Amino acid sequence: MNADDTTPDSRAPGRASSGARMAGRVAVVTGGASGIGLASATAFAREGAAVALVDHDESALDRALEALEAFGNRTHALHLDISEFGAAPKGVETVEAMLGPIDTLMTAAGISRGQSVVETTEAALDEVFAVNLKGTLAWMKAVLPGMIDRRRGAIVTVASQLAFAGGRDNAAYIASKGAVVSLTRTAALENAGHGVRINALVPGATDTPLLARSMSRRADPEAARTRSRGRHAMGRFGRPEELANAALFLASDESGFVTGTELVVDGGWLVA
Repeated sequence: MNADDTTPDSRAPGRASSGARMAGRVAVVTGGASGIGLASATAFAREGAAVALVDHDESALDRALEALEAFGNRTHALHLDISEFGAAPKGVETVEAMLGPIDTLMTAAGISRGQSVVETTEAALDEVFAVNLKGTLAWMKAVLPGMIDRRRGAIVTVASQLAFAGGRDNAAYIASKGAVVSLTRTAALENAGHGVRINALVPGATDTPLLARSMSRRADPEAARTRSRGRHAMGRFGRPEELANAALFLASDESGFVTGTELVVDGGWLVA
């Protein structure tokens, strides 16, 4: 898949699958206009869910929504800034008015700005944490009361293998993803008794627009891509739909006894 491909898996049929693992569910995906977010939203729709996409990229959001409508389920798009803490409760209210009570949240919105520890500016740190951590917490906080009342819900956050392995020249991003892991564990513990499961998806380097932008900051982008691919035991980048399959597992009842954990889908990065 091309790193800038933001369309759903072309092999997916334009209807819910016979399994319909998400039938009757309402799912919200932040960062849903591209990459892992869009692939996961597509998987949820394919499995019968009504899906709301949240993203700041209005044109990409329109294209993604049009693609999801092919599945015949109810859809909705919210164009807003994930980093605005107060936007989340208003967004949840809008989605529930349009689609019904939210059963599933996936917080896939994320940004990186590069920079080593020494180079990291206060502005870059604030910007990255505002999207990656504050945005995750805000949407989690906004959906939890309804899930607790209904004693049902699944939240999938998106971390990174770098949260465990560390990495160079991306200090704010890596730190923010470590914080997402800690937040996920904390929220899972607090809400396990309320029927809400909360888990983190941990991707390796995945062929998405975010990865393309990250590589473009390198002095030799193609050499950087080659090094990164080689760092994975499987010798390649992940595909967004591969991560979406894992997100679907965490969002569905198939993972009914799974909470507070990290599902690592990294092509063997952490063991290489």
